[in-house]
Amino acid sequence: MSYCLYYQAKINLPLTWLFVAALRSCEHICFDRTFDVSKGVFEFFVPVDQEKIFLSFMDYMQQKQIVTRIEKKENRLKQEEV
Repeated sequence: MSYCLYYQAKINLPLTWLFVAALRSCEHICFDRTFDVSKGVFEFFVPVDQEKIFLSFMDYMQQKQIVTRIEKKENRLKQEEV
């Protein structure tokens, strides 16, 4: 089974609304949800073929200081094979 790539990012809290609106306008690059509301941490499940577009978007958001940190991690929903 193929799993999406997994990223976490910290979003500048006062600009969360702007980030979410911009991301939603870019259809099908990832599935996003809030991981830690109080800290402004989001998680993203990114299809392998959309990673380049996703990273370009996130790079732009970092340039605008809307995203303050992005980190690729092991997909936390991926279950070990038994």
